[in-house]
Amino acid sequence: MDALVNYFGTRGLYEGEDKYFKKNPNVAGMATEDNKIIINPYSQISPEEKQAVAQNEAIRLFLKQSDYTPEFDLTKKQQEFFKGSEYEKNPAEARNTIIARILTGDPSVGNISKQQQQAANEVMQQLNQFLSNSRPELNIMESTIQ
Repeated sequence: MDALVNYFGTRGLYEGEDKYFKKNPNVAGMATEDNKIIINPYSQISPEEKQAVAQNEAIRLFLKQSDYTPEFDLTKKQQEFFKGSEYEKNPAEARNTIIARILTGDPSVGNISKQQQQAANEVMQQLNQFLSNSRPELNIMESTIQ
């Protein structure tokens, strides 16, 4: 997944993003409107966890660019987990983040349904095809998020 992070790239924070992250240290990172990945410098997660967040966001950007939104129901626990968040108001983004979390092994996804696993498998096939068709150097690049 590091090749996908490299494909989209990371960038520094704009002033409004910095203010948001400062107020919300629990938000580890996000995919931006300009199709970049930003990581919250105020988050207390490890460098390895920051890399996993970058991978999650890269998958979400891939899904956004491909116009593919998996269709499945959220489990009751997932609905509870997203209650009060932006994902509660945006079910398509909630499904995309669930897929990204499944593919990166993020435990916050909780127990997943068969539908969710099937959708994750489909997205992984699309990702593998995309990466194999991308510039060859993407397959050997390593990304490190500080």
